[in-house]
Amino acid sequence: MDSLGGAGMSAYASGDPKTQVMRQIQQEAAMQNAKMLVEKLNEHCFERCVPKPGTSLSKGEETCFSNCLQKYMTAWNTVSQQYITAIQKNSSSSQFGSSSF
Repeated sequence: MDSLGGAGMSAYASGDPKTQVMRQIQQEAAMQNAKMLVEKLNEHCFERCVPKPGTSLSKGEETCFSNCLQKYMTAWNTVSQQYITAIQKNSSSSQFGSSSF
């Protein structure tokens, strides 16, 4: 029954209820952010690459759409990685008492 996380899921289950709720909220927020990203990707790239929608996409529209999605995702991944790095750096410096407050 524990097919999603093995020992990792049992670690979550053994945590206190407050931590469990916080993790669940974080996961739900991440899913909502992912949905919003996909919607924005489609909206932006479609508007940019398909000026006159029809019953099908031309080869040029398909290429434009694919390239647009790839560029957008590359930029998103770069920004996300930098954000995660900054958070981890800030978190580790806070753990050692070197907070600037």
